[in-house]
Amino acid sequence: CPECGHVSAENRPTQEKFHCVSCGHQAHADTVGALNVLRAGLVHRDAAPA
Repeated sequence: CPECGHVSAENRPTQEKFHCVSCGHQAHADTVGALNVLRAGLVHRDAAPA
């Protein structure tokens, strides 16, 4: 969940809907996926080189 961080398959009741079973946040699943990719990219960009 982009709001609370809860991870569960139950957060995706359908292919297109996202509804967090922990905090109740609702959004289109594609929007949530895009946020996840963006956050992962920002973490990777800001990580110190190995």
